[in-house]
Amino acid sequence: MTTVDDAADTGPALRRFMRRWPGGVAVVTSAAGTEPVGCTVSAFLSVSLRPPLVLVSLAEGSRTLAAVERQGRFGVNVLAAAQSDLATRFAAPTCDRFSDVPYHWEHGVPVLEDTVAGAVCLVDRIVAAADHALVLGAVHHCRQDDTTRPVVFFAGSYYGLSP
Repeated sequence: MTTVDDAADTGPALRRFMRRWPGGVAVVTSAAGTEPVGCTVSAFLSVSLRPPLVLVSLAEGSRTLAAVERQGRFGVNVLAAAQSDLATRFAAPTCDRFSDVPYHWEHGVPVLEDTVAGAVCLVDRIVAAADHALVLGAVHHCRQDDTTRPVVFFAGSYYGLSP
């Protein structure tokens, strides 16, 4: 077991700590004009059912955050086990993330095909938090596929979730 008590070392220690927390993987999407943009996120959660609100954390300075701020809406795409390659692609700093990726437009937002679940949200508010922005979204549209299993991120790797 590793223990870190020095504040200077807690950033890397926190990264290692968070890798021990298994979590679902989602791609947040929006539009920059007519061009789709998106990025992989691990920080996605339900905030409230009444009203229906979710939260995503996006890096300051990212194209996706800029598009979400401009457009006032975003999509959340919960990736299926067979889509772990999309998690890697949408996390890459420079590439054509949507090249050969099936998606359709829903309420002005690109929504990925074949995901476990998808939602389109209207921005409720954005809260600055260190080097990220916490984006609260009012869920406007959502759908799910009850037959598809999600991908889970744990200890730096992707895993399919089995029943």
